[in-house]
Amino acid sequence: MTPAAQDRTPEPQPEPTPVLTVAEVAALAREAHAAQTDKAGRPYTEHLRAVADGVRSRGGDDEQIAAAWLHDSVEDGALTEQWLRGAPLTRRTKDIVLALTKVAGEPQEAYAARILATDGARLVKEADLAHNADPARLAVLDATTRARLTVKYTAMRALLGIGEGPEGSR
Repeated sequence: MTPAAQDRTPEPQPEPTPVLTVAEVAALAREAHAAQTDKAGRPYTEHLRAVADGVRSRGGDDEQIAAAWLHDSVEDGALTEQWLRGAPLTRRTKDIVLALTKVAGEPQEAYAARILATDGARLVKEADLAHNADPARLAVLDATTRARLTVKYTAMRALLGIGEGPEGSR
């Protein structure tokens, strides 16, 4: 080998850090949210599964599906932001989860702008809104809560440019 060829020999690259599989993330999310219920008293993990399934059915990739399982974990206190930042997840999955984590007192417009600015987050939020606005899910709530949430979800769909109805646009 000539000296010039030796100079072009690539440096050894560090082994990539393994990331959790979608199945591992799902198991972790189920455990973290095990004690939580939704507004109707159903196990909260049913919502996480529905959002992950919604992301998958909308053509989302594994990073988005993993984020769907974790989308409420920091906001609901099931996992800490510190845990998320150090977790064996891709940067994109972490970014999506953080984009979907509401900040107390934050205007809905700022929240929506952060989602739109984060690669892959809009699709996860679309699946979240679709499940949250499911008429069967809303039907078990009292009329006041149902009306409040319907207005909230409709406004967020508009801010994100997602079509009307629980299925949204694709």
